[in-house]
Amino acid sequence: MEQPDITRTLVTLRDYIRWGSSEFNRQQLSFGHGFASALDEVVYLVLHALSLPSDWPTDYFDSVLLEPEREQVLNLLMKRVYSRKPAAYLSHEAWFCGLPFYVDERVLVPRSPIAELIDNRFEPWIDASRVSRVLDLCTGSGCIAIACQYAFPDARVVGSDVSEQALEVARINRSKHGLDDHLVLYQSDLFELIPPQKFDLIVSNPPYVDAEDMAALPQEFKAEPELGLAAGEDGLDVVERMLQQAVDYLEDDGLLVVEVGNSQAAMMQKYPGLALSWIEFEHGGDGVFCITGKELQQTLK
Repeated sequence: MEQPDITRTLVTLRDYIRWGSSEFNRQQLSFGHGFASALDEVVYLVLHALSLPSDWPTDYFDSVLLEPEREQVLNLLMKRVYSRKPAAYLSHEAWFCGLPFYVDERVLVPRSPIAELIDNRFEPWIDASRVSRVLDLCTGSGCIAIACQYAFPDARVVGSDVSEQALEVARINRSKHGLDDHLVLYQSDLFELIPPQKFDLIVSNPPYVDAEDMAALPQEFKAEPELGLAAGEDGLDVVERMLQQAVDYLEDDGLLVVEVGNSQAAMMQKYPGLALSWIEFEHGGDGVFCITGKELQQTLK
């Protein structure tokens, strides 16, 4: 993968950032995994290749790189082009709620707008002071569960996932954040193997991509585990079961928060009588609803 002609011509960080941005755009890469543009992603990858923090001052972008450094940067950029994998799978790093997480192909890359809710401790939708039990369904990398543990340090937080491979990654992140003695993880198909109990807050970013959108996904998204994305013809296969089961695990004044993304329209059409509140985000994102335990009971029981 060495490109000697290029490494002789491109010598500074800025050179590789400019060239990489052009190359990523030429190759029509997709940037849906935490980066808004080719430029943002290239800056991240260049700095990562050089073991520099992502907030490295731009004053240093004109620094001349050593020949081995140039090859290292170029190799990583070209690996992104040839593999079509999300940058997070190449760096094994993703950020969520300002926290670092280990990621690989066993889990989805963290990118949910639910991060904004966690930052606000889910207020005004719930009184944060009374949240003592939290469940993250379909936890994947564990990012939502771990971020909730930071947001509610005195709460008992539980994460679950049907995939043992995903839970292996969640355990890595649990240890990374020093939460081995706090965060409980279950392998469970939704609520099936979670011991009976009531939660004040249930949060989930489940599979919700419908069949049409699955067929049209860019290559970068196809690199992610299909189990974490596909949810049947209308994208609601998992959410439908979740609603029925959540009634028995949610306090009357508890809150269920679920992301359904582009399946919002199908959700609204299928459940016109369900008292869903669709959340508006200050920093972008949509397709997330919340509903209280009492409202859920009144509709489904």
